[in-house]
Amino acid sequence: MTLLLRSIVSVFALFIFAISVCAKSDDRPNLIVILADDMGFSDIGSYGGEIETPALDALADGGMKFSRFYNSARCCPTRASLMTGLHPHQTGIGWMTNPPNTGKMDHGPEFPNYRGFLNRDCVTLAEVLGDNGYATLMSGKWHLGVNDKSRWPLQRGFEKFYGSLAGATNFFYPEHPRGIWLGNEKVQNPESTTDRRYYTTDAFTDYALQFIEEEKANEDRPFFLYLAYTSPHWPLHAHQEEVQKYVGKYSEGWDQLREDRLKRQRELGLIDDKWKLPKRSHKAWEEMSEEKKKDMDLRMAYYAAMIDRMDQNIGKLVDRLKAMGKYENTLILFLSDNGACQEGGKLGGKLDPFDVDAWERTYGTKPSYGEVWANASNTPFRKFKHYTHEGGIGTPMIAHWPKGVKPQKDWYREPAYLIDLAPTFYDLAGTKYPKTYDGRRIADLPGVSLDAAFKGESLEREDPLFFEHEDHAAIMQGDWKLVGSNVSVPGGPNEKKWELYNMKKDRSETNNLAKKKPELVANLAAEWLEWANEVGVYPKPEKRTTDN
Repeated sequence: MTLLLRSIVSVFALFIFAISVCAKSDDRPNLIVILADDMGFSDIGSYGGEIETPALDALADGGMKFSRFYNSARCCPTRASLMTGLHPHQTGIGWMTNPPNTGKMDHGPEFPNYRGFLNRDCVTLAEVLGDNGYATLMSGKWHLGVNDKSRWPLQRGFEKFYGSLAGATNFFYPEHPRGIWLGNEKVQNPESTTDRRYYTTDAFTDYALQFIEEEKANEDRPFFLYLAYTSPHWPLHAHQEEVQKYVGKYSEGWDQLREDRLKRQRELGLIDDKWKLPKRSHKAWEEMSEEKKKDMDLRMAYYAAMIDRMDQNIGKLVDRLKAMGKYENTLILFLSDNGACQEGGKLGGKLDPFDVDAWERTYGTKPSYGEVWANASNTPFRKFKHYTHEGGIGTPMIAHWPKGVKPQKDWYREPAYLIDLAPTFYDLAGTKYPKTYDGRRIADLPGVSLDAAFKGESLEREDPLFFEHEDHAAIMQGDWKLVGSNVSVPGGPNEKKWELYNMKKDRSETNNLAKKKPELVANLAAEWLEWANEVGVYPKPEKRTTDN
C-alpha cells in the first residue's frame, strides 16, 4: 500500500470514528430535574393527594415512583446537594445562603462550610455536563449565592438562566432585590408569557421551553434543564381560576384530610397498614370557629391551586417535548426540596386571605397555610421543613424516561437520596466526575447511580445515609434510623436527643426505641459523628442573627 493510500485510509478511518462518536453523543439522553418548593409528601395524586395533578400522575404511571427518596430538609441545602452531588456542608452551605444585600449567614473563613454561598471546592452539574457537550439550561429559583456575580448560575456552568437568584419572591409582582433575572441582567416589570397576567410558575416554564427550542434550532445538543419552581413556597399566590376550583374542598378540615390521604396511600401500597398516624401538630378542626374554618379552607385552596398550576405547566413541558421529538429520550425527575412548610405560624398568620389585593401584594411567610395544613401535607409523617424526621426530608420522587426507565407498577422501595443524582447524570451522559476543577481538589461523590433502580434492580448501596441541618441530624442504616432534633449543636452532639426508629415497621416515627436499644444508638451515633467530622458539620458556629 502506497504512502498516499495509507494516508487516505487513515483520514477516512478518523472520519468514520468522528461520525460514530457524534452519533453516540447525540444518543445521550436529555436530562430534566423539576424541583417543587416546600411541597409535602402526600400532596400530588400519585402519592395520595386530592389535588389535581394529571401530568405528574401520568409521568408516574409511565415511569417509576420511589417510596423512600430523601432531600436535605431545607431549600438551599437541598439545592447545594442537587447541584454538586455532595453534602451541603462540603459546598459552603452547611446552614443557609445569604439573603440579598446581607452576609448574615456567612460565618467567615474560620468556618468554611458555613459561608452561605456555593464555594469553589465543588463542581456543579452544569459545569461538568457543559464541559462534556451538553447544553445547560436553568429556569426558576437559584438560591445558591446572590451577593456576588461570581456566584450566579451563568458563572457556575449554565449557558442560559431565567429566574430568581434569591430564595423567594412575589409570584405576581416580583421586585428587586428579590426580582427576576435573565442571564446576568435584571428584569424590571417582567411581562406575562401567557394570556393571563404575569406569574412566575408560568414564566419559568415558558422560558425553559424557549431555551430548549433555541437549542434545537441551533446546535441541537443533548440538554440538561434544571426547572426549579418556587411553587408552593410562601407567599401563597395563585391565579383565581385555580383557587376557586378548591374553595370549599377543605371545609372538613385537616384531621379529615389526613385520614383521607392515609387511606389512599394505603390503597396505593405506599404506606404499610400497620404504621400509625402521628398525633396532629396543633388544634383539632372542630375547635375552630366557623369564620376561622372558612379562612383556613381558603388558605389550603391557595396552596392546592399553586400545585395545580405547576402541574399544568409540567403538562405543557411534556407536550412540547413530544412535539419537538424530544420526549422519548428525555429523563424527567420530579421531587420536592423539603417537606411541607410550617413557617408562618400554627394557622398561617393574620393576613386576611379574602382581601385578594393585599394578599397578592405581600411578600413573606404571612400569606401561608400554617403548621396545621403542613401536618396534613406531610401525611403520614412527623414534623416539617427544617427537620430530619421523615416529614422534613421525605419527598415524592418520580422518574420517567421512555427509552431508559422500565415502567414499574409497584413502588421502588430502596432508599435513595439527592447525592445520587449527580452520579446518575454522569453515568447516563458518559462523563467522568473530575478529581480537580480549575486547579482545585474536588471532594469525591458519596452517592450511587440510580441507573440500576431505573431497571428495577437493587442499588446495592454499602454506606448509610447521613443528614444534618440546623442542629437536626439523622443516620439511616438498614431498617434503622437514628434521628434527633436539636442534637447536632455547636460543640458536639447532645446525645440525649437521639431517637431510634425501625423504618420497616414504623416509618411514621411513633415508637421511639432508643431506650430499648442503647448499644445500637451508640454505634449509629458514633458513625454519624465520624461522618459529621469528615464533611464539615463540625466545627460549627453559633447561629448569627445580625448582618456582618
